[in-house]
Amino acid sequence: MGPVRIPRLWFSHKLSSPSLPLPLPLYQATYFSTSFAERPIKPHSTPFLPSLLRTRNMATAAPLAPIEEAKRLAAYTAVDKHVFPEHQVIGIGSGSTVPYVVERIMQQGREANKNRIFVPTGFQSKELIISAGLRLGDLDQYPKLDVTIDGADEVDSGLNCIKGGGACQLREKVLAEAAETWVVVADYRKNSSILGTNYAPGIPIEVVPFAYAAVLKKLHALGSTKATLRLAKMKAGPVVSDNSNFVIDATFPPEQMKDPSKLLRQIKLLTGVVEVGLFCQMAKAAYFGNQDGSVTIKWEDGKVESIAASQ
Repeated sequence: MGPVRIPRLWFSHKLSSPSLPLPLPLYQATYFSTSFAERPIKPHSTPFLPSLLRTRNMATAAPLAPIEEAKRLAAYTAVDKHVFPEHQVIGIGSGSTVPYVVERIMQQGREANKNRIFVPTGFQSKELIISAGLRLGDLDQYPKLDVTIDGADEVDSGLNCIKGGGACQLREKVLAEAAETWVVVADYRKNSSILGTNYAPGIPIEVVPFAYAAVLKKLHALGSTKATLRLAKMKAGPVVSDNSNFVIDATFPPEQMKDPSKLLRQIKLLTGVVEVGLFCQMAKAAYFGNQDGSVTIKWEDGKVESIAASQ
């Protein structure tokens, strides 16, 4: 019997930034078999991706529910207006609208995406990036992003946001601050004039586990008399974030919610608090898909734009 050839994995070092010669993720490696026939490792499938993205076939895709169609409208419009060929490092946020962001980015084509790096805010968005066959990066490699598109639980008239319904608010805020442009996408239910009007659970607050009881007591004194530890639905015990922390949901009276920046500062100063799901004066624009097929755009300068369904 002749010598056995050992399969090897070879990695390309050609990235968009010549100063960062880092290996590509495993799913983009080129595998050389014993016959040295090249074949790419295929990205795995995932339930996080919408069916349209998985099938790549619009003609046979089932019609979306009205809410899902509104989410897709918002995501598609935001990508069209903010993700351009010169944008090479892109943050991908979390939430139920974000899969449509990835879907639209993929529709820009292989050539547009071949040198792009995509940085996730958490497990869900990491799975989206990998499953789409896009190039995965992290903030250690790429501390400055061209644009980040993220979801939101509620957005007020000043583009202040409640985020953290998916317990990713810490990483979401880090990517928002790292981006040259941070854009929010959501359906019409998330559009309000004052935070707390439409999103009932309250402000998500990530806390270190050993301090949660003390933080709860301080939040009660601060005005959130019904602040509670978020419990998991499919396991016994509390929700645990990607950072191994607990999450408290804290509702506050409308008088306090009218000044979210002040409330953010007050909560952030509590010892044991890691991050607060209030994103104040950060967004460049917020996109809302509406029931009638139109898209409402709120801009940071206070301008409100409406794109009709027929456009």
